[in-house]
Amino acid sequence: MALKLEEHGPSGSVKDRSAAGLLRALHQERPLTPGTVVVESTSGNLGLALARLLPALDCSFLAVIDPKTPPATRRMLTDNGAQVLMVDKPDGQGGFLLSRLEAVWDTLARHPGHRWPNQYENWAAPAEHRRSTGPELIAQAGDSLAAVYVPVSTGGTLAGIASHLREHGPDVDVVAVDVHGSLAVAGTAGRRLIPGIGSSRPSHFLKSADSYDRLVRVDDVEAIAVCRIVAEDLGLRLGGSSGCAVRALLTDLERDRVARGLPVCLAADGGAKYRDTLYSLAWTTEQGVEKDIMAAMEQLRREGLYFARREPHHLEQPRQ
Repeated sequence: MALKLEEHGPSGSVKDRSAAGLLRALHQERPLTPGTVVVESTSGNLGLALARLLPALDCSFLAVIDPKTPPATRRMLTDNGAQVLMVDKPDGQGGFLLSRLEAVWDTLARHPGHRWPNQYENWAAPAEHRRSTGPELIAQAGDSLAAVYVPVSTGGTLAGIASHLREHGPDVDVVAVDVHGSLAVAGTAGRRLIPGIGSSRPSHFLKSADSYDRLVRVDDVEAIAVCRIVAEDLGLRLGGSSGCAVRALLTDLERDRVARGLPVCLAADGGAKYRDTLYSLAWTTEQGVEKDIMAAMEQLRREGLYFARREPHHLEQPRQ
């Protein structure tokens, strides 16, 4: 297996690409003039990308976040000059997304001049991944690429990658990765621990039959256990959604569902932002899951799960 490590992007995640596409489309629709305030709901990564890009346009950013946003991400947002609006009302669907969106709509009603990229329905985001992420996967993995495992939140990254692979890699298995408790790809609403994966409503981008080949739904406790095992074995800290992708691949390997060739997990971001949450004994104890994570790690080790390091392959990121 291989990991496509998007933490090496300018702001540390795959959302750098989404942000570039969204702002380009927003500007083409109506120019982003100096002083414009852009408002967006974010679990963290898209917010960090927008906070990096907007000052170059002399525009400001208002990030609508929630208590699941890691403390390190909140600090980085404010350090980059973003205003932060915290929404702490649960949406009744296992998260805060619907409440964040209500806050965005209320803000736009009170400030008609503010602009909203709408990462949840704007096809500019999938188009950016069709243009950049999809081709990179084929270029980096080559003819051996057998499957791609993509974590789903808005679904834009998966939709863009799948669109490219349908045309240029039709034999590649495109796997949607979601967590229990998420409605992003069907499912039943419930509690979710990991930010950046899952959703309180179905994805707008994944409604067609060719959006993906299969769905693998994972347990977020097991995904955190995988993150910690990868850190122990490789010294590499993954973000939670990346751990979900790896867990999904391991599940398919157990079930002999992976075709011959190289399966690749899209690692949407790194683990540095999650030191105070997913990798923190205090946080997981507070959430009541530390014992479950330890038990999952022990079970995975008994099943023979160990990772060996190989030299990474680098490809220059597209200019944004």
